[in-house]
Amino acid sequence: MGAEARGSGLLAREAPVLSTFTPENAAALPGLPWLQQRRSAAAEAFSSAPFPVEKDEVWRYSRIDQLDLDRFHPVDAAPKAPSNDPGASSSDRVHSLVSSLGPRSGLLVTIDGVLATVATSVGDDVLTLGRVTEHDHAEALLGSVVTDPREFLLLNDAFAVDPLIIDIGPHANIDAPIVIVHVISGAGGDAVFPRTIVRGGVASTAAVIEIVVDINAGLLADLPTSSAPAGMPASDVGQPERLVVPVTELQVADDASLAFVSVQALGPDTWQLAHQASTIGTDATLKSFAVALGGGYARLRTDSALRGSAGTSMLRAAFIGRNDQMLDFRTLQDHLAPRTTSDLLFMGAVADSSHSVYSGLIRVRRGAVKSDAMQTNHNLVLDEGAHADSVPNLDIEENDVKCSHASTVGPVDEDQRYYLESRGVEPDVAERLIVAGFFENIADQVPVDGARSMIGRALADRSGAFGA
Repeated sequence: MGAEARGSGLLAREAPVLSTFTPENAAALPGLPWLQQRRSAAAEAFSSAPFPVEKDEVWRYSRIDQLDLDRFHPVDAAPKAPSNDPGASSSDRVHSLVSSLGPRSGLLVTIDGVLATVATSVGDDVLTLGRVTEHDHAEALLGSVVTDPREFLLLNDAFAVDPLIIDIGPHANIDAPIVIVHVISGAGGDAVFPRTIVRGGVASTAAVIEIVVDINAGLLADLPTSSAPAGMPASDVGQPERLVVPVTELQVADDASLAFVSVQALGPDTWQLAHQASTIGTDATLKSFAVALGGGYARLRTDSALRGSAGTSMLRAAFIGRNDQMLDFRTLQDHLAPRTTSDLLFMGAVADSSHSVYSGLIRVRRGAVKSDAMQTNHNLVLDEGAHADSVPNLDIEENDVKCSHASTVGPVDEDQRYYLESRGVEPDVAERLIVAGFFENIADQVPVDGARSMIGRALADRSGAFGA
């Protein structure tokens, strides 16, 4: 089906006929028989399902009507090497990025979805890293958190070349974080499907940093070895149009603690449709932080299911939109057990003609008594052409619970601006200082030390460009 049909009402609701995302192409990817069957079934389900449109509630305010899948094709499973550039090699850039995070317990690097590097300093009885297909329980692990995939989750199921596993052993206490870097380096029209499973064993403690990054944009291009032309911001360097569909599944077992940080730094013409799903056991804790810096249209759906009593999830996100970017966040805080706690804070700023969306749901199921859920979304709108939508929702089936939500959308506080300008600070500088202060508190809440400093710098650099 072509772009015209996808962009208009009823035609877009018909079952799409895709030229490249077919069950045959999915089945042709290498793998064990069970994985090939899973891929083929997922591609068949995706191809026969209605394509999402903006009038669907879960896609409201989005740009999904502008996505034409026929412009993209899935990458193959051949070993990848980053494209050449006139400066330092791409592998040096990745090494510099990883080194900036400080000490680590393990490292996984994929290039366009194909596993390129596996390294660990921890014993196999404590930590297992690598392809999920090499795990003893591979078939049960893949899709163990996302049990009812739909839409682009199905597409990831069908075309993820090298699904990864991070398996943290019971009672393990891993001090340094495990780092995953998904490098996007291919040509225009490539579709890449990173897939990661993180399993925190009973009473374990660990931290994971997952970065999805364009080889010539964002965090890598901002390094001293960047090939960006002198004086040109990395976000302005011409980049090919790509589709990136990452899926991350997090299992936090009883009494376990997992800190998880995700960073999205993609090129300005990239479509991202990401999904993070987690299950949290009894007396377990998940601390999650997401930061969005790039992408043309970048969507992250975060589903957190509190399945064990007294489980806790802390969900944080920070985002900054420039030019005509659209940054789209959808969240579900799902309380299924008693005495569970969820605390969500998403903060962002939009400038130029960019657009942000936050739509969140707190759901408290029957029987989840004494649950405590908080949901907060704050947005700064810095230019008349920018826009932010904030839609908090509650679905409460129990009586003995505490739930609250709050959202703000507005410009820079005029009293703060006046205070600075009255003390001789130029208006543009005053605005940059206020925006930097807006992000300072949430940047301090990044739950992994190395990532905290990197994210703090990235937010400061990006907010420092406002008004410049």
